[in-house]
Amino acid sequence: MSDLAVQIHEHNRRLDAIDRKILTVLQEDASLSVAEIGDRVGLSSTPCWKRIQRLEADGVILRRVALVDQNKIGLGITVFVSVESADHSEAWLKKFADAVSAMPEVMEFYRMAGDVDYMLRVVTADMQSYDVFYKKLIGAVPLKNVTSRFAMEKIKSVTALPVPAAA
Repeated sequence: MSDLAVQIHEHNRRLDAIDRKILTVLQEDASLSVAEIGDRVGLSSTPCWKRIQRLEADGVILRRVALVDQNKIGLGITVFVSVESADHSEAWLKKFADAVSAMPEVMEFYRMAGDVDYMLRVVTADMQSYDVFYKKLIGAVPLKNVTSRFAMEKIKSVTALPVPAAA
């Protein structure tokens, strides 16, 4: 078994049904008090709080954040940007990753398998703002091809992961 597979297996084994319920509840509403979370998962406050602290310490819970409606803050355009590169060296990737990671418009950034090398989800206020972003992107490092796909309507968007049952 690979190191990653062993780590995943160990995490799955350490997460019992109560841990999984806590994760589900927190993903629905992280603003709930520990007492409210405990009530929903069948624990008193102290054991519930200790479990949440362990899940945070183990890196299962990365952070707790507020979700913001992008349209209500003036970020009305979502663009999926696929990038192809002629250079696949480690030095090029580091420079590209550093540049893209520093761009606040980039919400997600993936290295892909298949016909494109990288995929970005970008949000901007309008087409002019996207054009400024695009020029910054293509000026960062040499790129073979950049394709922009503009989302016309968001049909589904969730942040909660489907927590699998204990194995």
